[in-house]
Amino acid sequence: MRKLLFAATSALALVLASPTFAATRDIRIVKSGFTPTAITINAGDTIRWINRDTTNHQVVSDRGAFVSPILGANKNFAFRFTAAGTYAYRDSLEPAETGRIVVRGAPPSVTLGASAPIVVYGSQVRLGGVVSNQQAGESVTIFAQPFGQASYAQLAVVITTTGGAWDYLTNPNVLTNYQVRSRSATSQPVTVQVRPKISLLPGKKGFFYGKVFGARSFAGQTIELQRRTSFGQWVTVQQFTLGTQSGKIFRIPKRRGVSTYRMFLSVSAAGAGYLDSWSGTQTVRRR
Repeated sequence: MRKLLFAATSALALVLASPTFAATRDIRIVKSGFTPTAITINAGDTIRWINRDTTNHQVVSDRGAFVSPILGANKNFAFRFTAAGTYAYRDSLEPAETGRIVVRGAPPSVTLGASAPIVVYGSQVRLGGVVSNQQAGESVTIFAQPFGQASYAQLAVVITTTGGAWDYLTNPNVLTNYQVRSRSATSQPVTVQVRPKISLLPGKKGFFYGKVFGARSFAGQTIELQRRTSFGQWVTVQQFTLGTQSGKIFRIPKRRGVSTYRMFLSVSAAGAGYLDSWSGTQTVRRR
């Protein structure tokens, strides 16, 4: 009887001593948006977004903490939250659809956020955060890992101001991961993705001039001329191969009435480290 009692007591002790396992919570993406739109989890938990709609969606953190690939029907994306805080996010393909995740737990010693998760080449991004002791004069080291670079490299060292806040302006030329350290603490990384910059300008009479800007040449890549329909959709009307200067001069299509055009570069043409991109518009009026 004593042996049996000891065995039962030992089993109970093992159960009580077992660690609490991190949880995975699901958020469904449906036609009307995210379900639920707000959720609270613990640090270490994972959120999994599942596309239950028939159209594509993309989950993007407002501050760059996470970005999913484009999710087709029934595809999913998971992200583990290791730092406490509130994470607002949206659907980049349907910007009106938003959500919020509150992560409970001890606050990190230093936080990091980006002013935009996606920028156009040549644009600045403001990195910022707060050290947990909220003291001015603390040193914060910023590290960057551009796409294709094997590891992080030091980008800058900044000093906190009132309330322990810090910020830094930077120009990512390609998809870049950022992380900061203060004393012995390291922040959760954030990612800023980059679209090539595309210009569409009127050339000599009857012609357009399109050019793509990035950290590398886009010569030989295919770029599309698109026209906006009366329903607000963009349709491709012509395709061109970019020249040695990543540009192209071409004749404006002969079409009566008012037509609005833009240039579009697909993600495959943009290449590794870049997202798809498009130019501003040009409106043509013909009788």
